[in-house]
Amino acid sequence: MKVKIVSICILLLVGCSTTKLVSTWKNPDIVLFDAYKVLVVGMTQDENVQQIFETRLQEALSAKGVEAMRSIDVFDVEFTSSEKSEEELSAVEQQLLDKGFDAILFTKIIGTENRRTFKEKMNNISEMYTRFSADYLEHQDIYYNPEYYETFNIYRAETSLYCICVDKERELIWRGNIDVTEPVNMEKTIDSYIKLIKSKMGEEEVIF
Repeated sequence: MKVKIVSICILLLVGCSTTKLVSTWKNPDIVLFDAYKVLVVGMTQDENVQQIFETRLQEALSAKGVEAMRSIDVFDVEFTSSEKSEEELSAVEQQLLDKGFDAILFTKIIGTENRRTFKEKMNNISEMYTRFSADYLEHQDIYYNPEYYETFNIYRAETSLYCICVDKERELIWRGNIDVTEPVNMEKTIDSYIKLIKSKMGEEEVIF
């Protein structure tokens, strides 16, 4: 199987860019969160961008001693080519749990300030998905709907960390929102984005 999930989409379209942290949220019940096996998911229709982003983030996690796998190595192409149900996502989570995963690091682009749908997202910025399946279901058409994005200038990206730990509620641990302005070089943008989330997650004692 092959998840299509960490939605970078146009976030990483290109790079001499400015990445700016907008906000973070951490589960108040969690003081310190260490993961041992993480699924890295970048939700985007651009396969090249997804591969680069997931690879770089996998490498960053490995450098910290955390085992990580890319979604492109775990999920089938067929899985990301059509709409999925909550039941199917629950089955995916259970399969990941059976394979020893205890967390999912999910990144996606949720909009742009030049787009009406983005403004709607901004108005509902306090709305949080506390389960991976709900977050995925809300944004899954990023993969197969060619009309999902227009030409953007400023991208709002969101990275969420979900726990899929044994004997625990599968819940949201941490979330960060980051603006990426006028990307020009894809790889530099990806590196800048990952550096920023590593720094902030480290400060808040989440994985890094």
